[in-house]
Amino acid sequence: MQNFFSDLYKTIELRKKSKHKNSYTKQLFKQGVKKIAQKFGEESSELIIDFLKGSKKRTTEEAVDVIYHLFVLLSSKKIKFSDLEKEIKKRKNVR
Repeated sequence: MQNFFSDLYKTIELRKKSKHKNSYTKQLFKQGVKKIAQKFGEESSELIIDFLKGSKKRTTEEAVDVIYHLFVLLSSKKIKFSDLEKEIKKRKNVR
């Protein structure tokens, strides 16, 4: 699973720098950090609603949206995937 998340993060980084105007990821970065934060908030709320009242399928779909938008948010803050890995390893050793 780690490679899948790493690959997703790399794809987001590539699309951020892409010249393709049709890229949703590129459009998010162009709209700025407020829009990125707003989208993450929206997707998080949708996940909570589907978790409480929706189906397993919808909850899974919304969880994937949250992961994607979280990675966009972190990338906009110049946080690398390796930074996440380091923090997880650090916490794993403590718990």
